[in-house]
Amino acid sequence: MRILHIAAHLGGGIGKAHAAIARALPREVEQTFLLLEAPIDRRHAHTIARCGGHVIVERDSARIRALALQSDIVQLEYWGHPLLDQYAPFVFVPGVKTVCWCHVSGLFAPALPAFLDVDRLVLTSDISLPVVPPAMRDRTSVINSGFGFAGMGPHARPPGRRPTIAYLGTVDFKKLHRGIFDAIDALDDGTDDDLTPISLWGHINPEVAGCAAAMRHPERIALKGHAIDPASALAEANIFFYPLRPNHYGTAENALIEAMSLGLVPVVLDNPAETKIVAHGKSGLVARSIDECVSYLRRLARTPSLREEMAAGAVCEAQTRSPARSANAFVALWEGLIAEGNGMQVRQYA
Repeated sequence: MRILHIAAHLGGGIGKAHAAIARALPREVEQTFLLLEAPIDRRHAHTIARCGGHVIVERDSARIRALALQSDIVQLEYWGHPLLDQYAPFVFVPGVKTVCWCHVSGLFAPALPAFLDVDRLVLTSDISLPVVPPAMRDRTSVINSGFGFAGMGPHARPPGRRPTIAYLGTVDFKKLHRGIFDAIDALDDGTDDDLTPISLWGHINPEVAGCAAAMRHPERIALKGHAIDPASALAEANIFFYPLRPNHYGTAENALIEAMSLGLVPVVLDNPAETKIVAHGKSGLVARSIDECVSYLRRLARTPSLREEMAAGAVCEAQTRSPARSANAFVALWEGLIAEGNGMQVRQYA
């Protein structure tokens, strides 16, 4: 089974997702990733290559078309990057089935892709189903792209340890809620002292750094920068404060699921993506406002037994989202499409 993936690059969540899935695919799946720009961070490309995949950088339309003709399935990896819109027309060739795996929700900008004449549309979360065009709904499925760390959890954390908060992810107001600094400033009575400083891991946007410096209590924020090893970065924390803008574009939220798999208790806002991942009162706390986030952070800090109970729930939820499940779902989808093209009985897929 020859799968040609077309992607702008293999950075961020999409690269991490495919690197994880590549490890779980059966040997008969031959993957080629055609990237429209050279990856700056090559870690995920190297992982895919070690699993037998081929990674090439190409923008020649004739070469793209030739590779598509040699494939059983062409899969477009979409998250609103303009290069994919520009080059997608070259992969629609006779006899080759097409899939689009959409890595944004479509609830807010960027919208779902314009090239929805694919054979199958795959979403990363069912929060996107309401915005799928009616003509595509019977050709749409949901396959998760956010995975935790296997074999880890709260068992590695001594019970009753002091509460410590971390954030890891996009440290940019395109996604991060501006109220995060108000929340941290609001932790200002004596009983909250153990909660700070709060570590922010990720590429630090200069605007975010400026807002952190302008806080009433800038000493409560530790801007850590990019985390090469997220598991190690989060090892000292047991609360994951993850407030995102209400109109953010995310779906599977890798960082959130990774933190939960390590036994960190999430405190999130009630945005669609987060509420599909965090069950309020069971695997974390879902707030309706920044002020409510502050209340929940204090509650977790003062109640070790609650942290331990929700940490176990967070790990259980993260374990339901594995690369093996997504790999199996894709194999079933791809096999079904190939069988459909050959006039065979189509196997059900997730």
